[in-house]
Amino acid sequence: MNMRLLVTFVFLGICMFTFDSYALNNNVPHDPALKKITISDPGQKLVLQLDYSVGCKITQLKVKGKNVLSESGVYTGFRTRGGSFTSCSGQDGIKVEESGNKILIKNIIYGDHSISVNESWSFDLNGDKIIWNINRKYSNLAKLEEMAFPQWNFADLAVWKGGILDNGGMVWCKYLREVNDTYGVHTGGVTFWNPDTGNALRIKAKSDGRQLAAKYSQSDKKEFVCTHFVTDEELEPRYNLNRFVHQRSDVFVPFNVQKGDVNMTLEMEYVDYAVAYSRGNLPGIDAEAVRELMNTTGRYGVVDNTIVGANGWTTNWKCLHEPFFAQIGMALNDGNYVKNMSATLDSERDYAITADGRVLSRWHNADEDQMPGTFNYKTGYYEARWGYTIDSQTGHVINTAEQFDLCGDIEWLKSHKAGCEKALDWLIRRDSNGNGIFEMMNNSIKEERASDWLDIVWASFENAFVNAQMYEALNLWAGCERVLGDKAKADYYTAVAQKLKDNFNKSIHDGGFWSPEKKQYVYWRDKDGSVHGDNLVTPVNFAVIAFGLCDDKRRIAQVLEQIEKRTVAENLFHWPLCFDSFKREEVSAGNWPFPTYENGDIFPTWGYLGVRAYVGYDKHIALKYIRNILAQYKKDGLSSQRYSRKTQEGQGSDILAGICTSVTALYRDIYGIRPKWNRMGLEPNLSEILNGTEFNYTLRDTDYRIRLSVDDYEMQTDRFSVKSRDAFGASFREGGLVVYPHNEEKTVLKVFGESSSPVGVTLKQCSGNDISWEMNTADNYRFIIEGLNPALKYKLAIQGKTTPVEVGEDGKASFTYPCKGTVRVRLYGK
Repeated sequence: MNMRLLVTFVFLGICMFTFDSYALNNNVPHDPALKKITISDPGQKLVLQLDYSVGCKITQLKVKGKNVLSESGVYTGFRTRGGSFTSCSGQDGIKVEESGNKILIKNIIYGDHSISVNESWSFDLNGDKIIWNINRKYSNLAKLEEMAFPQWNFADLAVWKGGILDNGGMVWCKYLREVNDTYGVHTGGVTFWNPDTGNALRIKAKSDGRQLAAKYSQSDKKEFVCTHFVTDEELEPRYNLNRFVHQRSDVFVPFNVQKGDVNMTLEMEYVDYAVAYSRGNLPGIDAEAVRELMNTTGRYGVVDNTIVGANGWTTNWKCLHEPFFAQIGMALNDGNYVKNMSATLDSERDYAITADGRVLSRWHNADEDQMPGTFNYKTGYYEARWGYTIDSQTGHVINTAEQFDLCGDIEWLKSHKAGCEKALDWLIRRDSNGNGIFEMMNNSIKEERASDWLDIVWASFENAFVNAQMYEALNLWAGCERVLGDKAKADYYTAVAQKLKDNFNKSIHDGGFWSPEKKQYVYWRDKDGSVHGDNLVTPVNFAVIAFGLCDDKRRIAQVLEQIEKRTVAENLFHWPLCFDSFKREEVSAGNWPFPTYENGDIFPTWGYLGVRAYVGYDKHIALKYIRNILAQYKKDGLSSQRYSRKTQEGQGSDILAGICTSVTALYRDIYGIRPKWNRMGLEPNLSEILNGTEFNYTLRDTDYRIRLSVDDYEMQTDRFSVKSRDAFGASFREGGLVVYPHNEEKTVLKVFGESSSPVGVTLKQCSGNDISWEMNTADNYRFIIEGLNPALKYKLAIQGKTTPVEVGEDGKASFTYPCKGTVRVRLYGK
């Protein structure tokens, strides 16, 4: 594909064509008289106008025919204490060279006697991408206050809704409210998008082994500005650990540059936003709302590299006592987020776990929220002043286990073995009375201290919410220990979880948390034995059911029927934190009178627990609240901390990215997206209204096409297709298809073909010692079935013919069969 370098010469008073219309119809590579160059991709979806008549800058950037830049354009530059210098300054000697499909602009010189630069810019095409390379030569060693490498000045904050960052996060233009409000991050790649036009501009940035950063701000001209940095060392925040600062453009500290060359490559590409970020065909669901909610609120919790949280970047906060960050990554389906989440958990392992195993509860930019003496001014981790929030122990472990299923990296998991064991063992040791229920660090409401996420409710001693999360953490981590081959540890944590379950479900009169009188699980018990929180606290009761701590169908119905009846009676769009008031002495003054804040307001953050609890009881109710959340997003963007119980309007200056979790539950618990470390899994719970759901899902660089209807599920890649009416998992490795009925590893079917043609399998059933499937593709196949019972005698039935099959002591059987059409296979033992 030849590069289009389009330039026009305007004859004043003669030609009535504008520069743009003339340029697009004249294939003139360069006109030195005007000193203007126009560069476009082959489809002219991205068109740059470059002017080097007075300095050098990009004066227009047309995206699908519309210029998105302000008059300031795009330029390079730097600032020292002595002044600001840019490529726009008047200068002689700029030279332009043309060589084949490449334009090279040389001798862009600016600066002063203390430090100057000599830049060369080159532009080339790679398919539909425009490649801009900037080579900068510094004349001396110097300390810079600012850098533009380059600076992009967009017309205003309405050009783009925001930018999706290549660390999984996003910049949200509407939160750059004031002049010089600035968000700085340690990554350079970004995709700016406008959902109304469907246009997006992707900029990939890379340098030669140096550090990249970018900042996003509103200028004094009301422009939306993106500024790139290339430095030898990682830039440090200027104001405490702030990534976002109000009314200050200098978010980073001054930095040194060395004498010599620095390179920056910017790959620009037009992106059809609706196609690139499509959520697929989602009958019964507002797919556009899903896309926009996840690309805004869902990504907003990424503060920076290694800081993935849920409060987000405008307040510079993240809570380690939230167990759903990896789950958000599952629903976002963005490899950049997954990578950053792994790095975040590495950071927590290295800096947030104390020697004895305590997981510090929060990260913040400053010490204003710290428990005295706990804030680490280098890392930002600390204990919150409200009390020891013990669910940071469980949150870290749950996120690590679920992250492993996304990244599939066993070596990464090994690196977290000691840390997660320390975190669990720290809490296990907090069982002073040996009843299997783990205790908080506060003993009574009289201490006026918190012990979990509801940080101004004085839950103490034996906390049901924390213990429910502990049950989930123990079971998830036991599964990780089995993968790592540590059976003893796996069995130990499983046994601890079972003891917790047995005692947790006892009546409150016998030391458990079940209230037979109120038919609900209470919140906590003080050390003196007094019971608190029998006011139908939703995250407590949802967690008990969602995590499988309660599997008593009668109890589940009693709890969920109460909650649904009362939610409908108040016509609430989502579940409140509690239905009745805490007692005055159980909460801080800010929670009074009821309903106020954590004493009765609506916090959709815990929506995923509600969906997961309801989906096994009544999936139609679960789906209703997902759709309610999406409808609310269309009303207000769901960028609030909470919603008033009285008005159901957004409240709070903080934004909780966890508000998206009802939609993450759509993917996990309705569509059944259940990635495992060694396969892709499907465990759907569909209602008829969702029949015909289709979407793409990428797991560890494999693209899956998912098709879902009630009792009819299909997963397809370029290597295989698997269909089933029940849950299953599948992967392609070592040259063959591996199928996991029920998405479990009890019985495993492996299919190897002689050719490289895709393999098609319909799984018919797998129960007990009976598995059957249908081959839908032709080839000479070798079949291996694992997980069989060696003590049984198995028979193989193919196309009505039955023969005995030998099963080894390892529980494996194998055979070959030439499939020339649809072939039904059954293996069963007696």
